[in-house]
Amino acid sequence: MIDEFAKDNLHKRLRRDREALLWKLDGLSEYDARRPLTVTGSNLLGLVKHVASVEAGYFGEVFGRPFPKPLPRWQDHDGSDLWAAEGETRDQIIEFYRRAWEHSDATINELPLDAPGHVPWWPHPHSDTNLFAVMVHVLGETNRHAGHADILREGVDGRTGMRPEHETQIDEKARAARYAKIERAARSAASGGAQRSVPRDLRFERHDGGREG
Repeated sequence: MIDEFAKDNLHKRLRRDREALLWKLDGLSEYDARRPLTVTGSNLLGLVKHVASVEAGYFGEVFGRPFPKPLPRWQDHDGSDLWAAEGETRDQIIEFYRRAWEHSDATINELPLDAPGHVPWWPHPHSDTNLFAVMVHVLGETNRHAGHADILREGVDGRTGMRPEHETQIDEKARAARYAKIERAARSAASGGAQRSVPRDLRFERHDGGREG
C-alpha cells in the first residue's frame, strides 16, 4: 500500500514539473526560446531537450526498455542535448519530450517500485538501482531544470511562476522597489552594516563568556 502511495505521489509531482518546464516556452519568439541566456550557453529550449533525453534514458535503457530513437547525451563533445541545432524545430523538441513522457509513464505504470534497473553511466556500485531511486532522481532533475528555466524566463520578459493560473500581472514599479531594497541591504552587508544591525541577543557567544561583535 505504501509503495503505491509513494509511486503515485512521485509520479504526480513529476507530471506537474514536466508541465511547469514546458510552459516556460509559452509565448516566446523562436530566437528567445533558443538563444543562450548565460555565459555557459543555458537556454530554454535546450533545457527541455535535455530533460526529455534524461527521461527517455532513465526510464528506458535503465530498465531494458530502450526509447525507440537515438538519444543525445550531455557527455557528447558538443553537449548536443543542451541546445537546439538549426535543423531542429521547437515543435520537434516538444514532441520528443511528450513521447518521452509516454515512454516513461509506461515504465512507471508497469513496474513495481523495487523493479531492478542498471544505470551504465553511474559508477559501481551505484549503477545497480531500482525504479524508486530512478523516479526520485528524475524528479529532482526535472525540478532543478524547471527552476533554471523559471529564472531564465524571468530574465527574458519578467514572467515567473509554475503554471498559468499562478501567474500574476507584472508590477514594474513594485519590482523596482523590491530590487532596490535588496540591493541596499546587500551593499550595507558588504560594507559591514549587517554586523552593526544584528540584535545583541542574536550575536555569537565566545567561549570566554563574552559576546562576539
